[in-house]
Order: sequence, then C-alpha cells, then structure tokens
Amino acid sequence: MKVYNTSQVRNLALVGHSGSGKTNLTEAMLFQSGATKKIGHVDEKNTVSDFSKEEMERGTSIGTSIIPIEWRKMKLNIIDTPGYMDFISESIGALRAAEAALMIIDATAGVQVGTERMWKYTEEIGLPRIIFVNKIDGENVNFRALMEQIESLFGKKVIPFSVPIGEGEEFVGVTDVIFQKGFRYTDAAPAEVELNHDQIKATERMYEEIAEVVAESDEVLMEKYFSGDKFTRDDLLRGVTTALLEGDAVPLLVGSAEKGIGIDILLNTIVNYMPAPDDERAHTGFRYESGEEREIGDADPFSAVVFKTITDPYVGKISIFKVLSGVFKKDMGLYNASQGVEEKNAGVFAIRGKEQLPVDEIHAGDIGAVAKLTHTKTGDTLADKAHPVIYKKVKMPQPVYFYAIEAASKNDEEKLSTSLRRLQEEDPGIVIVRNPETKQLTVGGQGNVHLDVILEKLKNTFGVAVNKVPFIIPYRETIRSTASVQGKHKKQSGGAGQYGDVWIRFEPTDEDFVFDEEVFGGSVPKNYFPAVEKGLADAMEKGVLAGYPVVGVKAVLYDGSYHDVDSNEMSFKMAASLAFKKGIPEANPVLLEPIMRVEVTVPDDYMGDVMGDMNKRRGRILGMDQQKGGGQLIIAEAPQAEMFEYAIDLRAMTQGRGAFTMEFERYEEVPAQLAQEIIENANKE
Repeated sequence: MKVYNTSQVRNLALVGHSGSGKTNLTEAMLFQSGATKKIGHVDEKNTVSDFSKEEMERGTSIGTSIIPIEWRKMKLNIIDTPGYMDFISESIGALRAAEAALMIIDATAGVQVGTERMWKYTEEIGLPRIIFVNKIDGENVNFRALMEQIESLFGKKVIPFSVPIGEGEEFVGVTDVIFQKGFRYTDAAPAEVELNHDQIKATERMYEEIAEVVAESDEVLMEKYFSGDKFTRDDLLRGVTTALLEGDAVPLLVGSAEKGIGIDILLNTIVNYMPAPDDERAHTGFRYESGEEREIGDADPFSAVVFKTITDPYVGKISIFKVLSGVFKKDMGLYNASQGVEEKNAGVFAIRGKEQLPVDEIHAGDIGAVAKLTHTKTGDTLADKAHPVIYKKVKMPQPVYFYAIEAASKNDEEKLSTSLRRLQEEDPGIVIVRNPETKQLTVGGQGNVHLDVILEKLKNTFGVAVNKVPFIIPYRETIRSTASVQGKHKKQSGGAGQYGDVWIRFEPTDEDFVFDEEVFGGSVPKNYFPAVEKGLADAMEKGVLAGYPVVGVKAVLYDGSYHDVDSNEMSFKMAASLAFKKGIPEANPVLLEPIMRVEVTVPDDYMGDVMGDMNKRRGRILGMDQQKGGGQLIIAEAPQAEMFEYAIDLRAMTQGRGAFTMEFERYEEVPAQLAQEIIENANKE
C-alpha cells in the first residue's frame, strides 16, 4: 500500500444498529475503489471485515476491523464496528481513533436503538458524522416518512446530500444535491441521467437548505448569502466542512450497499467534507496524561496509541495503532511509555481485515499495525524514548453481566487464566475476577452474547473448553441478641494434659469483629488473650446456620480458669471455638445477603415497567432524577441474588434503550422464609 501524508488521511468509525449493513457497505466501498473484484456478502461468509471464525459462524461483526479505502489519492480508514450493543466497548475504542463517524440506518427498519445510542454518544463527545441510509431498495421503503422520523429524533441539522431515484424495487439511482445531477447505476457503475421537473425542484430546494446552514456557520458566507450571491463549489466545500465540524450540519446520503448504488457519492462526500487528522478544528479522542504535548503532524517526535489488539492463532498478537505525531518507520526502535519497557519492532504494516499490507512507514494521523509486541496492551502509548508521552486510556463501560466459569479439564486450569488475560488484552471491556471468598472465577461483560463470544474464543483460539457454573452468593451470618456462655476444653491422656476454660459474652456490633476482655483477678492470664481472640476469629469463618462467614459480633472474655501445667495457647483457642459454637446459636443468629446499589437510566416511556420489575426483585426505589438529555435516572437498592439476569431483562423491557450500573452497598438480613430455604440448601451441599 502507498504511504499517505496526514492531509491525505480520513478516519471514520462505521457505527449503527446490528444488521443495518455496515459490513456490506465496507464491501461496496472496497469494490467501488477497485480494491476487490466483487462485493462480498455476510451470508456468504466472504467479507473482508468479518474474518474470525466466531463472526463467520454468527453472521455478524463482533470485533473492530480496519478497512482502508484508496479513493481520489486519499486514504479513507473505515473502522468497522459491531452493531450489537454487547460490543459497545469496540465502538467506543473506534470512535476514539476517528475524526468522524459514518452512521448507517437501515431504510427498511428506520432508526433503531443502536443508532440512537451512537447518535447520543457522538453528540456528547462532539464528533462530526455522516449518515448513510442503506437498503433503499428494500420492500415498503418510504423515504419521506423515514426523513420525518430522522428529523424528529435528530433534529433539522440532518440534511439530505443525496436523494433516491425511485424506492423499493424501483430504486435505480440517486440525485446528488450538491452537484444537482442524477445518476442511474448498472452493476455499481453510475451513468448520469436527466432529472424531471419535480426532481429538479426538489433538488434545488434541498440545495438552498444546505446553503442556508452553511451561511450560518461563516460570517463571510452569510453576507454573501443575504446579498443573493450564489455560492461557488469552493464556498460550499469550505462552509459544509465548518458546519459539520461545529455540529450544525450532518450530511445524509442514500443508497444500497448490496447493489453498489450511491457508494461513489458517499466516498466523494467523505473526501470533500470530512476533516483530516491535522485540521485544527478536528475532534481528537486522545488526551494527555503526562509528558511532552504533541501536534498532529510529522514534525514532532513519534507517538502513537494502540486502540485495538487482535489475537491471531497463527501470527500471534497484532497491535493496531493510530500515529498521533511523527512517523512510525519499519526499522525504528519502539518504547512503550505506558509500561516503561522497550519492545522489539517486527515491522510495520497497514491492515485490511486480516490482510497485512506491506508499507514502509505510517505518518501522523494514519492507522497501522505491528505484530508480536510482548508487553503492549490496548490503550498503551508507544513513543520516542527520548521524548516520552502518555495518553489517557479510554474509560470502558462497567461490566453488567457475569458468568462464573471453570475449566472443563483440570489440566487446563492454569491455561484458562493465561488465555483470559490474552483475551482481555484484545478486549479491555471484559473484567476477570477471582473471588477470594467463594474461590469462583468470574468473567464480566456487557451481556450474554459478549460473554458467549469470549467462551467461544477460549475454545477456538486457545483450545480451552470451559463450563459455566452457578454463582455462589457470598452470604454472611450475624447475631441479633446477646448470649453469655462457657467454653471449656479439657483433655487428659497421660502426661501433660490440655486445659482451657473461658466465659464469653457475644453481642451485636456494627463492626465486623471486635474482641474485648473484662477479666478480673487473673482468672485467665493475659498471655492467653491472643489465643482466645484467634480461636474466635478462626471459628467465625464458618457460621452455625449454613457455614457462611460470621460478621457483626463483639466477643467479650469476662471470666474463665486455667491450669498451671496443662493450660497452653492451643487449649484456649479450642475453648474459644467451643464457646463460639455454643453461644452464637443462643444469640439469635440470622442470615445476611449482599445488597447492591443500582442506577438505571431509562426513557420516560418505560418508567412504569422498570419500577414494577424492580419491586418484584425485592428492590427499593430510593429516588429519581430527570436527565438532561431526556429520560430518568432511577436510583434503587436490590439484593444481589435477584440481579444476575438484570442486564438481559432490562434490555428486553426497554427495547435496548435502558442502561444501568451496579455496585455493592452493604449487607442486610434475608427474609425469614427465603433464609430457611438458603440454609437448607447450603446444609445439603
């Protein structure tokens, strides 16, 4: 592949709802640019961007792929992302590496929830975008109704830059509003056609709408507009780019990726209006954490950020990076500033799907890849060792769904941990936790599909089969009243015996465990106090109800006796343990469960369903807060035992529009009826 300088590069994250045709669009763009000889199709498992075994089996994208398109002496890096919301972390990483977003809408389905969420996110971060309405050739498509829906959701800033000639089966081409020309397509090749009177009038009206928006973004153009002068093509190019970068305009284009219709106009629009990485008005997703600040360009020392890692079963680890300053050359030394280690440079290449394209160097603003970096992970900064800089890592969404897993074979237990760490390098959106109390290994992500893919990759890439196992809820036991008991350990078996005698009062406390003493007259020597405390602490690891750890107990040693010869530390530890087993049952022991604080963001239309569902989960609504961008934030508390499937249930209740975060808050007593069932089950096990 050719080497491109910064001004010749355009980086766009391809986002939209699952099934809207993002991958097919990349195929149409590759074909239109001459990079491929035919348009690949997802259902034929022959697309450039969906190359993993998991993607081909599922027929959908599950990971980010880079698709560089060469068009009009420019390099367009299309960063294709999964549309399924379980893989939102992939989209966030891609949007960080792009100066603009290319949003896809399925004309047959209208604006879907995945597109809504991506629009909201790009609005929040101020990222310019283009909308491409795909599948205009689909059945029952009504372009006018679709535009009304888009305007009602996204506002008047969305302006058609092309409109369809015909709809459904009669869709044959598009009208380019900027150039006011019509094109009919045969085998993806455009041929200019004459527009009829109605089409000319409609195009002129839309042209005026574009001119009006452009005028509002530039004082010179506004003066020219109100004086009645017609904009030149250069005026329009400059004005549209400014309006787009300032968030005042979002171009909308139409076409069919399947038939290759309107793809050339889309590519031209990207080249004409999308910002280059070094445009001073361009959005940058990379913020400095430490070190020398950089300008995006070749003049400053080299720096780059790895925004995606691929684990290839044959090549090994491939680190995909965006150069932010300087030039990445194939023979240069590499320094990982985030880890503080040097890496061996095995050679740089451009990447298209899984294909490695040889290249001598990658300039600032462009995207490249390097293989076999030992220490480098997604989010790490590569830099000139003499001029180090570290860029902040992107904040990934908090995992909301978990599996408890174990290796299917004991021989794979160590390999499982290593493989999971490798997958975490590829996908920082997953969290791996070994619970020190339950000893369970858990993996967390954005939903069941996300985690199912992780388990498939464990098997396909690393040869590690795993089993999902039921979650062990970390219950606790405590006491609600006071009890005073004697614990006496006496053993005589010839020679030195064992003797320890304690009287201990057990009472509730807000702290986990408190040991105190009120011994008078030396009935228990002070040197045995630590042994008594240790014996109690050991006993509290396993409660009397169901064997769960005991908390919230104050133990006061207030009397006892000892033997000059037979008493020792072990005897008093045993005596304390006996007192615990005798006293706790008399102090009204109860079972405690973990309570989670849950914050749910939900559109107003779903408030009733979500609140009703929370009540069914034994949850308590603590409050509600109207959100700036619409919808409500519901703050609630609910038992952990009721929340394991909440991510899936909330998605179903809100058609994917609800989101939540959850964290541990405290322990509370389990209702008596449920507690009895839990105790019986625990004792059976």
